[in-house]
This record gives sequence, structure tokens and C-alpha cells, in this order.
Amino acid sequence: MNSIYFTEEHELFRKSLQDFLQKEVVPHIGKWEKTGTIERFIWKKIGEMGFFGINYPEAYGGLNLDLFYTVVFLEELQKIKSSGFAAAMWAHAYLAMTHLNAEGDERIKQDYLAPSIAGDKIGALCITEPFGGSDVAGMRTTAVKVGDKYIINGSKTFITNGVYADYYVVAAKTSPELGNKGISIFLLDTNLKGISASKLDKLGWRASDTAEIAFDNVEIPAENLMGLEGKGFPYIMEHFALERLIMAINAHARAEYAIDYTIQYMSEREAFGTKINKFQALRHTMVEHATEVEHCKIFNYAAVARLNQGEYVVKEATMAKLKSTKVADETIYSCLQMLGGYGYMEEYPMARLLRDSRLGPIGGGTSEILKEILSKMIIDNQNYKPADKK
Repeated sequence: MNSIYFTEEHELFRKSLQDFLQKEVVPHIGKWEKTGTIERFIWKKIGEMGFFGINYPEAYGGLNLDLFYTVVFLEELQKIKSSGFAAAMWAHAYLAMTHLNAEGDERIKQDYLAPSIAGDKIGALCITEPFGGSDVAGMRTTAVKVGDKYIINGSKTFITNGVYADYYVVAAKTSPELGNKGISIFLLDTNLKGISASKLDKLGWRASDTAEIAFDNVEIPAENLMGLEGKGFPYIMEHFALERLIMAINAHARAEYAIDYTIQYMSEREAFGTKINKFQALRHTMVEHATEVEHCKIFNYAAVARLNQGEYVVKEATMAKLKSTKVADETIYSCLQMLGGYGYMEEYPMARLLRDSRLGPIGGGTSEILKEILSKMIIDNQNYKPADKK
């Protein structure tokens, strides 16, 4: 199956990434998980390796490669025992930077996208709000145009990289009376007067910083509007397809890692005079999970292939995230059980993996919201279309 999607060049890239992660990242993971701070130097090293620029234009320092290089990047990040570190990296590269590339003008691309690819600037995407959650259209943050400026007021929450970012990509209502047709996208430097960020204490993803952010009469130049005014909601919806596929890929990759680790453990652990990988009940449980994960992986790869060809795969991406995150949670829960008491110990990877995985059915749209989106598409025949470009 892999040969359908992955070439020899993809696999060489995978090996290079694995070597880099083991040498430059893994030795620091324990510290970053404890402190909740990913030190700045690693962003620069990742940028220098080109990993932030995988899908971006060469004009801004990117590599302009196909999406299966991104799949490799995401899968390998899930195998170093810190979904928090992985989230900080992909939230920068595929949430904030996606908007810079898609809606930013040439100035923004030169001043923000290029330094982001190089690892010199860190970005955060700010959509979710304290009172809105998955209800993007219900956001309360506003952007009022006064002369040649916009004045931003409101708040965002659960923002990955929100404390340490250099810039925010912010969704705000320019015409609140129009509901989701009145949302626009803006670029804000994080050092502007009126911005405050508070770090949140989370169950998992401990290495990443997640923030609640307040905007109090923050002034930005009108040129920091990205794309067309009032088109923010369709921009967000269009990019959600990539975000949901990313979270689906993350899910199948961490579930695969959990299975591989558990099978290795079972081959070494003895009970009642025999290796526990010989007990039929345990063997069959692992086979069921491996089958489910393989199904998810094949579906996810197929959706990526279609997205790579320019198709609008919002339905498939939503299905992928819904199913893969559920399967990952169930698989990792079982894998922890296979380790018995050791699965509950922090020195073994499964406890952290269980906590980290639990965010899958919540972040990027809860499973309940995704089911309703799919209900509208499958039952009500609602047809979502890509956003109009500027």
C-alpha cells in the first residue's frame, strides 16, 4: 500500500527526519513536558532543515513538495512520545502559516511567511473563543474599522502557541449583524498594546503552550486584513479540511506507535510461565485494534491523495478525523491495559500517550460537531464549496 503513495524520496525524507528528531528533539522532550516550554532554538533548527516549508512556495524559502511529505512529517512527530511538541510544530506550520500563504498579500508573505518557514517567527491561529467552542459563527471578537486602522476587541481560548508566538492569525467579526458572513481574518503582532495571554494548565499536550488571549482595543493597520473582508468563515472552513486530515493522520500514527510498543512489550513480558503475547484473548484484542488502525490509515491516505490533487475533501477529512481519533483513543486505552500496572506509570510512554490522545475527539471540532456537519452533508444534501479567493 505504501508504494502507492510514498516514493523512495519520501522514505529517504522519513529517515532524515527520524535521525533529526532522535538527535535534536528527543533528548529535550522530558524537560519540555515538565516545563511546558519548548525552547526557541529548536524552532530555528527545524526551520533550517526545511521541515516548516514542506508545502510552501520556494519563493519564500519553502520546498514546494507534495502532501505526502507532510504525512511523513506528522507521522514521525507522533512517535517521539510528545503530542504536545508535535502540536506546537504543526499548529505553526499548518494552521497559522496556511492562512498566511492562502490569504496573505505579498508583504505579509515576505515579512511573516518567509520567517515562519525559516523558524525565526512562531505563529498561532486564533479562532476558538471561551463562549463559542466549536461554534465558529458564534464568535464575539470584533474588528471595527476606524480610518486606516482596525480596532480589535474580544478573547480567544485553547490557542496552541498562544503564549510564545510572535504573531496571531485572528478571526474577528467586522459585521456582527451578518453572522458567519461578517467574519474576517487579521494578522496581529503579539507585542501590540492591549494583547494579554494567559497560559492554560492541561491534562495532556503538556509540552505545548496553550493560551487564553484577550484583545483590549488593539490597533492594527488596515493592510493587516487578510483576504476579503467578510470572507473569513469560508476561509476557515476551507482550511479545516487540512486541519482535520492532520488530526486524523496524527491519530492513526500514534495508535500505530502504541500497537508497536505494546506488541514489543508483550513479547518480553511473562505471566504464568509464558510470554503474554501467547494468550489468545490478548492476541485477538491487538489484532482487532491493528485492523481498525489500518482501515483508518488507508482511508486517510486516500483523502490526502485527493487533497493533493486539489479536490475539496471536506466530507472525507471530517470522516477521517471522526473515525481515526475514536479508534486511536480505544486502541491506546487497550494498549495501556496490556501493560498492566506499568501502563499507569509515568516512566512508560502509554500514560502520556493516553492523556495526549484524548484531545483528538475534542480539538479541531468535537466529534459531536463533526457528526452534525456530516449529517447536513449526507442527510440534508448540503454542499460546501471552497472560499472565493481575493
